[in-house]
Amino acid sequence: MSQEETFRKQVRTVYRYLILFFCGLGLLAAGFIYLLIDPSLSVFDGPSDQLVTEEPSKLEGEIVNGIHLSTGFVEGKGLVQVIQNCTNCHSAALVTQNRMTREGWVSTIRWMQETQNLWDLGDNEEIIVSYLASYYAPEEKGRRENLREIEWYELQLP
Repeated sequence: MSQEETFRKQVRTVYRYLILFFCGLGLLAAGFIYLLIDPSLSVFDGPSDQLVTEEPSKLEGEIVNGIHLSTGFVEGKGLVQVIQNCTNCHSAALVTQNRMTREGWVSTIRWMQETQNLWDLGDNEEIIVSYLASYYAPEEKGRRENLREIEWYELQLP
């Protein structure tokens, strides 16, 4: 066997090992990505035929002084439905910073359904709208009271 043939054989062997190495690296990367997407490996749990809904006592976070600590939502009828349906897509802060009438909340829900792929809320819609209209309605804020009995002074410039 000539020196050139020996060299070609060695190169083919190196290529084979490189191919095996990169295939193994690809499988390892795919496994790592899968774990990032599904860390609980729920694919092995089998199908579940039961619909699970949480009760307020089982919600993440504690309610202190009428405020759900995890979300900042006010405690009240409909809190569970608001958490389950609103915070799937955006933070609770987006809800709590807004104040709207019942019509405003319904209009916002319709807009989200038409443009943001919000699902049909079904029977939960009335509960959610009632909650939002009760606890996140517009607040009456007027002008501040006039200042009285202020001692004004003249600014002396150097």
